[in-house]
Amino acid sequence: MPLLKRSINVHFFTKIICALILVVILLLLPFIIRDPYWIHIFISAGINAILAMGFVMLHSTGLVTLGAAAFWATGAYASTMLVIKAGLSVWISILLGGIITAIIATGIGAVTVRLSKVAFVFLTIVVGAIVVLIVGRIDYFGGWGGIVRIPRPNPITLPVITIDFSTKAQYYYFILVILILNIVVFYALYNSRIGRTWRAIKLNLRLAKTLGINSFRYSLLAFVVAAIFASFAGSFYAHYMHTIEPDTFGFHKSVYIQVYGILGGMEYYIMGPVVGAIIMTILPEILRVTKEIEPIITGAILVIVVILLPGGFLSLPQIVRASTSVLKDNMLLTLLRNKVSSKERVDHGDTGS
Repeated sequence: MPLLKRSINVHFFTKIICALILVVILLLLPFIIRDPYWIHIFISAGINAILAMGFVMLHSTGLVTLGAAAFWATGAYASTMLVIKAGLSVWISILLGGIITAIIATGIGAVTVRLSKVAFVFLTIVVGAIVVLIVGRIDYFGGWGGIVRIPRPNPITLPVITIDFSTKAQYYYFILVILILNIVVFYALYNSRIGRTWRAIKLNLRLAKTLGINSFRYSLLAFVVAAIFASFAGSFYAHYMHTIEPDTFGFHKSVYIQVYGILGGMEYYIMGPVVGAIIMTILPEILRVTKEIEPIITGAILVIVVILLPGGFLSLPQIVRASTSVLKDNMLLTLLRNKVSSKERVDHGDTGS
């Protein structure tokens, strides 16, 4: 028992140290990479990571959504309307946008979460399409041309510095704060009774209901929490890009969000979607592919990873360890066979003489 406890403590502290090293690297990134273009790419990766984490959270209850971009759009348009039409500050608008999105998600989830898994998938597609049509066809929301000149966040005055969001580096730290907050909240939920209940529902829904678990309530909670953080990402996107249009939040974005989660690893609830989003946001830029070719490249990578790494990118170390262990066992078995064979030849020679 003391040895087991010591190994658990070592594993826990190793994870903490790795997390701290990663945070330090992320904090220093704008000083290492000074090109505004690449800082923009990492900002986009942060947005995609938040959206993918929400998708994976819902999947942890056994549900798959293809309408995740709908709540991204809700947050973006809610915050923009509150700033432009109501004259509120960006910070209040972001929070109110999250509340509005939570209310809408609760209403939609109260209907869709009760349905079968297949019906849920199709209804989330419909919801995503309806949201795009609403903001596209109603002139109050800017129509299909979208909304331009969305103001930047209000300046933050600190004792040492004033953050006026005039540089991409400042937006990078803004999305990093949202991402870290997202990770902390999701980590707390996954390691609580709620997270264990989600996994039980996904593992065996009937058994969970037999044990008295209200699967609807817990699944609805995951649906709403994922929607709230998607809303925060949408609000950030609107005030970062200073323009939004309906096509940005279409069905293709919901598909990409799903791809980020699958490629990273669906069983790695936090780091899986983060790693998947970062790789699939940066990789097309490294390959310098056009928007027309990007879906083909993404599809090819998805097929290769699903075949070679069914558990996603993060399952690679585990597969390498397993392959190494099998290789060592085979080598040991070969050595033993050779030794036995040599001994038999020696014994046979002694018998013949």
